[in-house]
Amino acid sequence: MIIYKPKPTSPGRRNVIKILNKNLYKGRPLSILLKKKKKKSGRNNMGRITTRHKGGQHKRYYRIIDFKRNEYGIKGYVKRIEYDPNRNCNIALIYYLNGKKKYILHPKNLNINDEIISNYKTPIKIGNNLLIKNIPLGTLIHCLELLPFKGAQIARSAGSSALIISREKKYTQVRLKSNEIRRINNNCFATIGEIGNEKHNLIKLGKAGIKRNLGIRPTVRGVAMNPIDHPHGGGEGRTSGGRHPVTPWGKKTKGKKTRNKKKISNNMIINNKNDKIF
Repeated sequence: MIIYKPKPTSPGRRNVIKILNKNLYKGRPLSILLKKKKKKSGRNNMGRITTRHKGGQHKRYYRIIDFKRNEYGIKGYVKRIEYDPNRNCNIALIYYLNGKKKYILHPKNLNINDEIISNYKTPIKIGNNLLIKNIPLGTLIHCLELLPFKGAQIARSAGSSALIISREKKYTQVRLKSNEIRRINNNCFATIGEIGNEKHNLIKLGKAGIKRNLGIRPTVRGVAMNPIDHPHGGGEGRTSGGRHPVTPWGKKTKGKKTRNKKKISNNMIINNKNDKIF
């Protein structure tokens, strides 16, 4: 993986920073693992905008990812590593010995032709999937389940991972990237290693047109609007809003607690991400 800056042949390429990965497959994805992805542009079933600043992205197919890894005891081999336009990490195409082909999230340092396996207990090797109670303390993991056999839900983005720090009777304590410590059921599955493409945050797009291709529309500051359009709008000359930062509908945007206190999973949290651990 190489970080490079192309020559400024035009103003749009002057500030571009790219990541070159020579191991990425240059052909088309496997057609049987593709699914049509309908454009929603931030609208709900009534056609109303529920998420602003979305729309106009390039057409793309959804790659069906195997988050459950339920080919227990069957060896698989990494056939190729591919780019996925729907996520910030790459994906790996796995050929299993029983003839099945599946995509998984590509772990860091997992190479082409490497062997992986999923079972209740497997060797501690990058890419292997096993029960969290059988993973030693101090191991980095990703694609972690919240409930047994539900499928991976935690640590799925580029460069993310969780650290196993202790073990109780029924639960294992893991520390997430946000410094939150959470208890996980011992019968949940997790994958060894951390997600690859960890330098994704260093990419610079260079021009607004690429942002539009990704489906992100322009965002206008509230202080640049009229009073009828935003609580921060209006005033003579340049103003800073004159009040605590809020949304266009008057809800506070900085420091307001948004976690749902009634959720069942909240009792599994030992240290909140805002608390000091050390």
